[in-house]
Amino acid sequence: MAVKNSQSGIALLIVLWVLTILMVIVFSFSVMTRGEAQGLVSFKEGLEKKFLAESGINRGIMEIIYRSVNLYQVAFEGREVWRLDGTPYQVSMGHDRYQVRIMNERGKLSLNSMTDASGIILKNLLVNRGVAPETADVIVDSILDWKDPDDLHRLNGTENDYYLSLPKPYKARNASFETLEELIYVRGMTPELLYGEDQKKGLIHFLSIAGTDPSISLNEAPREILAALPGMDAEKAQQLVEFRAAMEIRSLEDVKDILGESYQLMAPYVTASAEGGTSVFSIEATGYKTNRKSGYTIHATVAFDGPQRYYYRYYKSPAEMTP
Repeated sequence: MAVKNSQSGIALLIVLWVLTILMVIVFSFSVMTRGEAQGLVSFKEGLEKKFLAESGINRGIMEIIYRSVNLYQVAFEGREVWRLDGTPYQVSMGHDRYQVRIMNERGKLSLNSMTDASGIILKNLLVNRGVAPETADVIVDSILDWKDPDDLHRLNGTENDYYLSLPKPYKARNASFETLEELIYVRGMTPELLYGEDQKKGLIHFLSIAGTDPSISLNEAPREILAALPGMDAEKAQQLVEFRAAMEIRSLEDVKDILGESYQLMAPYVTASAEGGTSVFSIEATGYKTNRKSGYTIHATVAFDGPQRYYYRYYKSPAEMTP
């Protein structure tokens, strides 16, 4: 009788162990299946946000073409031309949406055509972002030394003697910048300054390597660039933004009265029209699902060589999102 009871106990133990193992297997399979399902949903949403962002890039190109034809035409409500100064536009697609910003490169500071004189704009832009004036002088002069063809450095600049002394040495280009990302190699530049941090836009959003004309278009320049012009400040930059929102600036004389004494200081660095300049535009599009705050962002630089003929100079997907 004792033997039977012992055998029954062992059998019960075996059954319990088998049931425990089966439960663990079932639980593990359930967790794995749930994880894969969540991963699939996340992948699907990411892909949909990417497609929304791509739609935004194409919408931006369409709006550039539409603007070139209808800038001075009477527009119906809802079909007004889009601004090219980085103004964000929201477009709904059912429960989803995308946001598009377009900037004419003439509204940015042209890096390759920057001179010792116009370098003051970049210095002011850096100082307005909290960079010490001494550090700003180093960055500006080092940028000018990086792209000039000689080995002579400016007062606060740097040439190959500095770069070759680094733990991982390299040489200055001594030629025009090929990409804005190349700035990270210039003395004094940091990822935070170039790409932005803590809801601050990086310098990469305000600089351009397109075109050879150093003058900045008042109609397309973002508020940050306007505030960095000699004689300007945040208050006067806001006045200009409000003025051009009401009407296109066709001549520098249009803004002479509202700028007062600042006009003479900033006039040598600006133009009232982007006509005859570069036909290059940067487009930033971000796709969002339903009420999600995070999105998928694409940066593109598009050059037009005809009324409706264009090609991509730059395309980054995904890219960092502008604050």
